[in-house]
Amino acid sequence: MSVPDAPVTGAHPRPSGPADGGPARPSRLDPAIAARLRRTPDGLVTAVVRAHDTGEVLMVAWMDDEALHRTLTTGRATYWSRSRREYWVKGATSGHHQYVRSVALDCDGDALLVSVEQVGAACHTGHRSCFFTELPVDAAGDRS
Repeated sequence: MSVPDAPVTGAHPRPSGPADGGPARPSRLDPAIAARLRRTPDGLVTAVVRAHDTGEVLMVAWMDDEALHRTLTTGRATYWSRSRREYWVKGATSGHHQYVRSVALDCDGDALLVSVEQVGAACHTGHRSCFFTELPVDAAGDRS
């Protein structure tokens, strides 16, 4: 299957999906995998993206069943853009590609851990990681 080099416009599942919490439209995702997913009301699963070599968390994005299918079958990280309401292959316009090395589903089925080979910045601001703003933590008084 060829990978588009630009965002692919596609209709996103409606929030009013089937009563079983499955996708609101058919997808090519393996039914055994789809059955394990716990989606948000609008059909999405959180994707936490990390660098496969260092474990550094790079970004958080969203996938629906079709985005996950495309990611698993092409080896290119594909997400659902909530703002643009379309699929996008990471790096298609920026050149900052993500080549998928592994995908793991968490124990509850509501989050994915996507390990990637990151080429260039992962964050749309140009930073390697989206998590570059440290917040102060003063929890010393909570220890007993």
